[in-house]
Amino acid sequence: MTLATPLAKQPQKCANERASGYLLKRPLDFALALLLLPVAVPLVLVLGLMVRLTSPGPALFRQVRVGRGGRPFACLKLRTMYQGTANLPSHAVGNSAVTRVGRVLRASKLDEVPQLWNILKGEMSFVGPRPCLPTQTALIEARRQLGLADLRPGMTGIAQIRGVDMRDPARLAALDANYVSEMSLWRDLVILLQTVCGGGRGDRTDAAK
Repeated sequence: MTLATPLAKQPQKCANERASGYLLKRPLDFALALLLLPVAVPLVLVLGLMVRLTSPGPALFRQVRVGRGGRPFACLKLRTMYQGTANLPSHAVGNSAVTRVGRVLRASKLDEVPQLWNILKGEMSFVGPRPCLPTQTALIEARRQLGLADLRPGMTGIAQIRGVDMRDPARLAALDANYVSEMSLWRDLVILLQTVCGGGRGDRTDAAK
């Protein structure tokens, strides 16, 4: 079964467009992450202290996510939820699981700052498909069918700024494929600016829980 959607392109076409896209994405990711590191390290230390002082548990949260080529990696974030919260996608977790400081961190996207380390290691990019959990098999398969398995996951992405979370795998994968077909430095910059300005709502928790 293949995914049919006006937003998504066929796997081979996506692969060709990705190969012919800009080749500086990884070097620029690395350079920008390195440039931001002197600011990010003290920021993470201060925010991490706030996390530790306001709720029990470690400041950093490590969660196994699916990376490039389907390889698992430890995705880093500042902890925004109470220790012991179930290992589920954000949309499946209730608002009550988020700490007071965590709400601020998630709203400002500052909880994602530790992922600069993932970018430096080559596990992530600034912009790309949001990394999913190994248990999210429907999304993994949807992305595979659209030729997206070899992309590095991103700190932010087109689906996130459009408010599409991981409960809709087909739509999410289609938006990721659309991003690949039009990938450019300018588009990445626009997505990053929209995220910084509060446009990233695709990782919100469930208000009903």
